[in-house]
Amino acid sequence: MLRRSFLNSSFIAGATCIGLPVANLRKAIANEATQEADYQVSRSVPTKFYDGKKCWCHPRAGIIPGAGKDGSPRVVLTMNSLTVSGSDVFEGLFGMLTDDLGKTWTEPAEMKTLAPRFETIDGQKRPVAVSDFWPTWHKKSGTLLGTGHTVVYTPDWKVRSPRPRHTSFSVYDAKSNQWAAWKKLQMPNREEFYNAGAGCVQRYDESDGSVLLPIYFEPPGKNSRVTVLRCQFDGKNLTYQQQGNVIAVEDKTRGIGEPSLTKYQENYYLTIRHDKRGYITTSKDGLHFAPPKSWTFDNGEPLGSYNTQQHWVTHGDALYLVYTRSGAKNDHVFRHRAPLFMAQVDPKRLCVLRKTEQILVPERGARLGNFGTTYISPQESWVTVSEWMQTWGPDYVMPVNNKYGSDGSLWIAKIHWKKPNRL
Repeated sequence: MLRRSFLNSSFIAGATCIGLPVANLRKAIANEATQEADYQVSRSVPTKFYDGKKCWCHPRAGIIPGAGKDGSPRVVLTMNSLTVSGSDVFEGLFGMLTDDLGKTWTEPAEMKTLAPRFETIDGQKRPVAVSDFWPTWHKKSGTLLGTGHTVVYTPDWKVRSPRPRHTSFSVYDAKSNQWAAWKKLQMPNREEFYNAGAGCVQRYDESDGSVLLPIYFEPPGKNSRVTVLRCQFDGKNLTYQQQGNVIAVEDKTRGIGEPSLTKYQENYYLTIRHDKRGYITTSKDGLHFAPPKSWTFDNGEPLGSYNTQQHWVTHGDALYLVYTRSGAKNDHVFRHRAPLFMAQVDPKRLCVLRKTEQILVPERGARLGNFGTTYISPQESWVTVSEWMQTWGPDYVMPVNNKYGSDGSLWIAKIHWKKPNRL
């Protein structure tokens, strides 16, 4: 099995940056040093890829506890390839792993069992790809379960609506280092679920093994809305059991999507993407949620995170949000999707504590809005993201971003907790 050492790393109290001009490095460190955090951050770049046509996207990691060296977890990372000349063209899923907490990694390899398939839809043979995939350890079954959604393309790999969409899932076999052939979650046969899936969502597994899986769906004639499913998982198959209430924002946008769920203390927290702002809502049972509230800082100012996802990093003693936002001298970045920030959340007021904000991954011109978070151990949590080497307008194939130093790097931001994370 081929292995490679990580390409770059950095570590100081608070956080540091790599591959930045000195002036930008000083600015980043100054920003990060404004608050003494309950963690330290180190960064590495285990791989990078951009050939002018494709790059990596959606890198997310899951663990196999105890399967690595000296009792450490094996970390299994999956990512899509992205064709930058189109819109959301994901022609393959790739994987790499580490058994020594990121000191060395296997080479990225295409996973044939998660490759696109061809299906006859409306009388036309069309490619169907798995994308927005997120592997997460399912403790009850002792299985690494990955969930995502399907993307149906036209025969020439264009995205057109209306089109069917499903939640996709697969199970990883640690012995063979293979993912099982992907399957579709069977939903109730209702018209509103014709276009429904769990792309880029962060799920929460209950102690009894049931899976709380947020999805977003688009009923005919309406904008997108969100709900949480309770599913059963037996180690091989994911099965729908029930659905929570429907969360909607009725306006003239595309609606809401890419919800991510966590539980902190006695409450469940759901963060949601919207074209103009991010939303937060809470629940007592993980299924029935209050009306959503716009994300703000603790001083009442808007958070500035819009038209991209936010995800959770949960510690036993604090709840954190990872996000991108405007207002960070980043107007040159598509939808202000870089740098990648993390800050503590006030779980009662449902706001972000501004003085705790830290930069996890620096801004180098490319967008960082599609990322994942992973519990690794009581000592570490990881945030994984790749530089999305695509922009719009005259600089469509990306020369503008290279001006700032982006090169298709896949970043691992390790959060080293000062106090063990005893969830």
